[in-house]
Amino acid sequence: MIRRFMTGFMAGRYGGDQLNALLMALYLLLYVVFLFTRMIVFEVLALILILVSLYRALSRNLVRRRAENARFLQLVRPAARRWASFRTRAHDREHRYFKCPNCGQQMRVPRGKGRITVHCRSCGAVFEEKS
Repeated sequence: MIRRFMTGFMAGRYGGDQLNALLMALYLLLYVVFLFTRMIVFEVLALILILVSLYRALSRNLVRRRAENARFLQLVRPAARRWASFRTRAHDREHRYFKCPNCGQQMRVPRGKGRITVHCRSCGAVFEEKS
């Protein structure tokens, strides 16, 4: 019964996306800070964030909400790529990573091979590194 009601209610509405997930996480963070500090400014900011998130989730203007999320993802994409690269490098114990001194291209070589000559595939630069 409730499921049918909610399905009908949400039909044609935007729902959740990555921007809404961030807004909800920031809401929770600000509300926890408010609980510890009892500063009203954190409660007001948290309330604004939850209202914006609800407005976006219940909106019927799908094109505009998708455009907002696309702009958000475009803004966050460089940081997300850096984070993914950092995690990959941190968990990869079989390889060593270098940046080409000429063009900055990231390269990966096997560990434990001693001093090796590295050739950059992008610019053709040759340099020696310890693996």
